[in-house]
Amino acid sequence: MAISAVARETVFSLRRQIAKIEGTLPERLQAPAGAPLDADASAYVDLTIVRRGLAAALPDAFLPIGIERLDAALSGGLPKAALSEIHGLETRDAGAVAGFALSLTSLILKQAQGLPILWIGTSEIFREAGFPYARGLHASFGIKPEQLLFSEAPKLVDALWIAEEAARMTALAAVILEIRGNPQRLDLTATRRLHARAASAGRPVFLLRQAAEPEPTAAPVRLIVSSAPATPRDTIAGPLAGSIGRPAFTITIGKSRTALPGQFTLEWNPDERAFDERRGEEKRERAKNPVAVVSLPGGRKDPAAASGAVLAFPAVGSSTADNQPPPRERTAHLGPRRAG
Repeated sequence: MAISAVARETVFSLRRQIAKIEGTLPERLQAPAGAPLDADASAYVDLTIVRRGLAAALPDAFLPIGIERLDAALSGGLPKAALSEIHGLETRDAGAVAGFALSLTSLILKQAQGLPILWIGTSEIFREAGFPYARGLHASFGIKPEQLLFSEAPKLVDALWIAEEAARMTALAAVILEIRGNPQRLDLTATRRLHARAASAGRPVFLLRQAAEPEPTAAPVRLIVSSAPATPRDTIAGPLAGSIGRPAFTITIGKSRTALPGQFTLEWNPDERAFDERRGEEKRERAKNPVAVVSLPGGRKDPAAASGAVLAFPAVGSSTADNQPPPRERTAHLGPRRAG
């Protein structure tokens, strides 16, 4: 019996380590038979239950993006306690990648109010892509400037060390590490360490990859982000011609736990601080309100017909004589002048 219990604990420990490497955590594995599930048994407590190789995540294990189809493809959203990759394939996508990361940060701060965000990058990436505009953080994302902390490292090795130390801190709501290209130091081992620290602290770590090609990492989710054309602003009278609407992103799932591919166009609503999905041209037009803007007068069933064109002068091509009133209706000073 003792050997059997030791064997079960060994298998359970190995299964837990494999689940961490595969990125299926944050999880709570089924404890060995007879093991207590109380505060003292923290070794057996995580966030998901795994039985017979299938993971069933608890609702609070993921950060839902708010788009039903995208969350379903990601099996619930982005993992809260894990490393997630956000890729920009070209340098010109740096703004879209940063904007999408700030949108996710805004969603996180709804649940972790008051906690700061640490944004780590090298001097090269900040020189190339710049810093987020402080005044626009609160207006567009509800982030106070003092909540977003920056750490500029001279070399990649320093940025990775800062990220690993920050990923274990529970005093941060999230950690953002921005890297350019495909450096050799950012290998599978380095991403495994970041993923393990995030899982241990229960905090998300976002790895922003600018002008990078996808490569093997320990991150369970990889999203490829680029900018999408903005639509005109919606008004009561319809789309405002020549205007620029809400920021839009094209999101492509490059890697996920479910391995379901997909591409989505999302718009960020700065007023609601939430995402909306744009699905075809019908989504670009505001749905017509069946209720009249102004109540109809009593005794009338239908509103008045729309007026035609109002011109200050006769239309081109019309005869001026046809528009003159009869002689008897002319005013006195317009009558014929008599000589003598």
